[in-house]
Amino acid sequence: MCWSRALLSCWTLLLVQLLCLEAVPISMDKTKVKEPEKTPEEPPASDTGLHYDRYLREVIDFLEKDQHFREKLHNTDMEDIKQGKLAKELDFVSHHVRTKLDELKRQEVNRLRTLIKAKQDLEGGNDIAVDHQALLKQFEYLNHMNPHTFEVDDLDRLIKSATKDLENYDKERHDEFKRYEMMKEHDRREHLKTLDEDERKKEEEHYEEMKKKHADHPKVNHPGSQNQLKEVWEEADGLDPEDFDPKTFFNLHDTNGDGFFDEQELEALFTKELEKIYDPTNEEDDMVEMEEERLRMREHVMNEVDSNKDRLVSLDEFLVATKKKEFLEPDSWETLEQNQAYTDEEMREFEEHLAQQEQDLSLKAFDLQKQRDELERQQEQLNAQKIELQQAVEHMERLKSQKVEPPPEVHVEGNALPEIHAFDNQQHHEQEAQPQGHEPAPHAPQDTLQEHHEQPVEVLAQQGLPQTHQDLPPGHQEAAQGQH
Repeated sequence: MCWSRALLSCWTLLLVQLLCLEAVPISMDKTKVKEPEKTPEEPPASDTGLHYDRYLREVIDFLEKDQHFREKLHNTDMEDIKQGKLAKELDFVSHHVRTKLDELKRQEVNRLRTLIKAKQDLEGGNDIAVDHQALLKQFEYLNHMNPHTFEVDDLDRLIKSATKDLENYDKERHDEFKRYEMMKEHDRREHLKTLDEDERKKEEEHYEEMKKKHADHPKVNHPGSQNQLKEVWEEADGLDPEDFDPKTFFNLHDTNGDGFFDEQELEALFTKELEKIYDPTNEEDDMVEMEEERLRMREHVMNEVDSNKDRLVSLDEFLVATKKKEFLEPDSWETLEQNQAYTDEEMREFEEHLAQQEQDLSLKAFDLQKQRDELERQQEQLNAQKIELQQAVEHMERLKSQKVEPPPEVHVEGNALPEIHAFDNQQHHEQEAQPQGHEPAPHAPQDTLQEHHEQPVEVLAQQGLPQTHQDLPPGHQEAAQGQH
């Protein structure tokens, strides 16, 4: 009986649902509807800034999946890691991890080959054979002679290259910022040179006013101190500063949950302090300087807390640091405006270098202008030669067309012949009519005949006689040639 009632209820519910499919939808009160909870996204992995950052992190992630290697990694001193002692532990890693490392290396080698090929295509060397083995030598973080398997030498190269490159990375960032600051000061000085005395005075007053306005900010806590971390605990985490607990604080801000503060996680802790000094909407605040200040804070904390110099802060290192006097009673923190990024001597050398660069560029521009003028002169010569050649070709075509065209015909009415031919025929009949014994009449003197044949063309034209053989009708040209 219970089963029959349940079955009936199911059929009734199904029928209602089918009817509702055809019904007009009713608007719902969205304020009373619960939205499905979103699964928290994994925090993005921090970037070291190296061009092989992804390869480095994937190798480390898979090595840490091996329990033996993970224990060795956490218990090995940074100096031993730099000397390659940790790399030898690769021989004891499981086969599954080694297979995955081989695959990662092959992918990285293929990526580098693709980059080499793309660079060559941009430089226009599509037809040149690429020696990938020779070009892969520049990437020291892997063994290019063995592109198929990940060996102890590959791990040793990766550790040493990453350590060296990361140390140089911070130095390069500082040098770049110093050049930025000197260039900004140089541009300001050059701008002042273009102003008159009154405008220059106003500009200098405005500059000093902006400097004072920027320096007028709340007190900045010493990075990594108790006061600084408590401020984050209260304002960012929303917790009571009286309940501050270093271990809980560490776990809250270890965003990837790996048990370490990396450089990016540390830099995120200084955002509240930086907001006291820099505001992107203020004219006097420079966001490039803010990032340099963030870098200075992170380096300071690393130097104070990172005891094994592995560029990571473990929980133990963090807890030890919270018991030091520097954590409880820190000195005041000097910001960038209190520490100029460059000296007067460095500024002088920088401006001399800029002047030399400007002079070199002027010489290059002068040489390029000369080359351009010479090319334009050669182009003009080529254009003139081209025009002359075109004219010569047109002239030859005209001459050729004049020779090919038939000469104009002389139209004669009826069967009448020109008088010169009628005169010749009359002489021919008179000679035949004379008796054989009769001596022919004496010919006209040679000079007279010559004068007759040498009559000017104008006289023949006046007499209506043909001037040349070409002026005769087509049928008489051959006869005239035969008589001659």
